[in-house]
Amino acid sequence: MQIWLKRVRKSTQPPQVRPDPRPKRRLARRTLAIEIVLVSSFVASWAVMMGTSAALATVSPTDIYKYAGECVTLHDNWSNRYLVQDNSGYSMKFLVRRATPLRMQATGLGSYLLYGPDAKMPAAGIFNRIAPIGQAGPRADWLLTDGGAALRLTNVSTGLNLSVTWGGRLTQNQWSNARWSFELTDGCSTFPEIEINVEGTPFPGPGPGAEVQGFIDAHVHLTAFEFLGGRFHCGRPWSRYGVMEALKDCPDHGVNGAFAIAENLLSNGSLAGSHSNNGWPDFDGWPRYNSLTHEGTYWKGVERAWRAGLRILVVDLVENRALCEIYWLKQNSCNDMDSLRLQAQDLYDLQDYIDAQFKGPGNGFFRIVKSPAEARAVINDGKLAVIIGVETSQLFDCLYQDGVEICSYEQIDSGLQELWDLGVRSMFPVHKFDNAFGGTAMDGGTTGILVNIGNKYMTGRWWEVESCPEGEHDRSPVSLAPSVPDLYVDLAESDPDLSVFHQEFTASLLASDLPAYPPAPVCNGRGLTDLGEYLVNRMIDMGMIVETDHLSVRGRDRALEIMEARGHSGVITSHSWGDGTSRARIQALGGIVAPYANTTSEFIGEWQEARSTQSGAYLWGIGYGTDTNGLGVQAAPRPGALHDNPVTYPFESFDGSVTIHQSQWGNRLWNFNLDGASHYGLFPDWIEDMRHVAGQEIVDDLARGAEAYLQMWERAFAR
Repeated sequence: MQIWLKRVRKSTQPPQVRPDPRPKRRLARRTLAIEIVLVSSFVASWAVMMGTSAALATVSPTDIYKYAGECVTLHDNWSNRYLVQDNSGYSMKFLVRRATPLRMQATGLGSYLLYGPDAKMPAAGIFNRIAPIGQAGPRADWLLTDGGAALRLTNVSTGLNLSVTWGGRLTQNQWSNARWSFELTDGCSTFPEIEINVEGTPFPGPGPGAEVQGFIDAHVHLTAFEFLGGRFHCGRPWSRYGVMEALKDCPDHGVNGAFAIAENLLSNGSLAGSHSNNGWPDFDGWPRYNSLTHEGTYWKGVERAWRAGLRILVVDLVENRALCEIYWLKQNSCNDMDSLRLQAQDLYDLQDYIDAQFKGPGNGFFRIVKSPAEARAVINDGKLAVIIGVETSQLFDCLYQDGVEICSYEQIDSGLQELWDLGVRSMFPVHKFDNAFGGTAMDGGTTGILVNIGNKYMTGRWWEVESCPEGEHDRSPVSLAPSVPDLYVDLAESDPDLSVFHQEFTASLLASDLPAYPPAPVCNGRGLTDLGEYLVNRMIDMGMIVETDHLSVRGRDRALEIMEARGHSGVITSHSWGDGTSRARIQALGGIVAPYANTTSEFIGEWQEARSTQSGAYLWGIGYGTDTNGLGVQAAPRPGALHDNPVTYPFESFDGSVTIHQSQWGNRLWNFNLDGASHYGLFPDWIEDMRHVAGQEIVDDLARGAEAYLQMWERAFAR
């Protein structure tokens, strides 16, 4: 009975439902799979960190510069996955064969674009996303730093670090995320860049103190893209984001250059004109040898010139406050000293950029030097010695207004020391305007009209001329009485909104007595002032190189008297603004002559004159001054050159170290016989053209130019 009741009670209980074990088993299997992946990733990461996996450590992560130009895959050490570009952007995959090859395009020392096969790059997007972008810029720019066991990638635009979401997508956050490494691969696209078209590398010297061979350009303006307010000049010698960004026309030039007022006025002598706006890759409108507002010194052109024989480059920082203030478009300060500081920093930034392309600090060919010993060592290392000079009209904020010099000796000393600390070793006491230190040699033609207006604007006075000392004279300015009103009317009619002259200034300008100058020859009545004499003496004390070009005849004569009395060899004429008498005196002092790099026939004539007055006391060698970007026309093609002993390609460098092929920029092929020195890389072709006309002797004299300059600098520096 009891048994039966127990059974009844049991049978009346609700049945027990047993759980299905299959979901738990599936969950366990998934958990195990995740654990296996995580453990595998941890082991792989540990192996990388411990250096046991050669495949994941093809390049030491501590050397952040050696990736420049390499083709790589991006590897996440934490999950052992690789970056893959897909339809949704970027994801991380385990199979290396699926990894997207990336070209490491250096934007600076340790920073890169990750350039993909379709010209797309990982870039910072909204909500911390990473998305492909086809326009190089800060959003696609990544700073690479060493995080110890791995690398960190930090976005230049956002300051956030590249990371990976749990879902395997690229993201960015503020955490450390030193998790990346690179593996070498192939299949990358080539980042757009200008070719140098030169085979070989310059010969190094036998030792750091050995005699050097090669050419010297004693006068060039690599940093002129910043002058006159920074919007007068179109293009620049480099950009972090390549040739496509560096060589673009000015936006204000308009379609076909119809509104390029300054370009047309300076290059054509008229407000009317046009040019193609196309830069990379066609270059069918610029650069041109006679274009005065377009960039002529792109860094790959400088590299071509260096490989072909250039050994010393004197880069003159330049400004013109009056023209800057008068010009209606600007983004930079017009103050001379502010501009010089900015341009000096630009030059060091360019050196760093070139170093980045050559895989690390000090590796690039472009080396800023501050002493002759340093220059000699750099050249003998097979590189280009770059010397910083200054060519500006208002040094040290010293003023000259209404006949009064507003400056002090202390101001000069302080300003000289600041420039010295910036690396400046060569300097013009006077440039385009009369200033506190002396009178200028003046300009002629249309340029002279504009510069004389600037002189009036800055000093309150027009150039004042008088009869010249016997034998020599300055350049002859244009009488302004009929010219200035006509020029102003032309400008006003071309665009009534143009403020090329401020209203108040224009009214006072036209109301004043406009000068009418006598026929040439004439001379500036202003010579070297007491402050100018002090400046020249202080430059001698510091072992600096005195640039005598742009000084008036009277000013140049007195400056040379001071240097002769003190036996100072550090003197140069660097772009043909002197005269025969001063040239001979400069050579007698042991200084250097570097005529303007004009047409083939004109330069040959100046070389012959300088050769005839050389001093037997010093090594004879000659330089040239291209004045590129300095509002001066470059070497034009020789008339009839195509049919009369033309430059033929390829040709050998002066020492046979390299072979120089025809220059090509994107789709544009350059031929010196047709194009002249339209860009800086064509000056080797210009020298080859002179060899065809004047023979090997002129090339030999040019090839001694760098050594002659160094010996001159050594004598000045030893004081």
